[in-house]
Amino acid sequence: MSDKIEITIDVIVHATEDISKIFQAFEVLELKEDDFTINETTGHFDNPIMLLNAKIIKKQALNFIKKLVELLPSEQIDELINDIEERTVDSRFHMRLDKQELVKGNITVSEKDTIKIKIHTPIYNKKNTIKTFTEIFQIAN
Repeated sequence: MSDKIEITIDVIVHATEDISKIFQAFEVLELKEDDFTINETTGHFDNPIMLLNAKIIKKQALNFIKKLVELLPSEQIDELINDIEERTVDSRFHMRLDKQELVKGNITVSEKDTIKIKIHTPIYNKKNTIKTFTEIFQIAN
């Protein structure tokens, strides 16, 4: 397993949401509040929003993936593995988690109200993409 893994996590937090609950929820994935940078901005309707961003590497990134794979339902892992080609752009695997579910302590892949996750590992030959990311998602098994 390559230790050249970098993971980027982006979260939009609306003014109505409790940011401390979101940070707390990330602890299950081995992330702490200190891992995030916070940018305040405004949304479409001039509502205040906060953009959280974390970039983790090496051992911390591997621990994050281990936890993620451990906590995701196995059929979702299978789906992610089946979708590797469509989800990978320039050695970056894209996936999203449901933010509301995370706050409840559940890890689930979703396309709505999401946490964006990009897993980057150098892939020098595009035909190794599926193999490389399959190995990453099988780390915990």
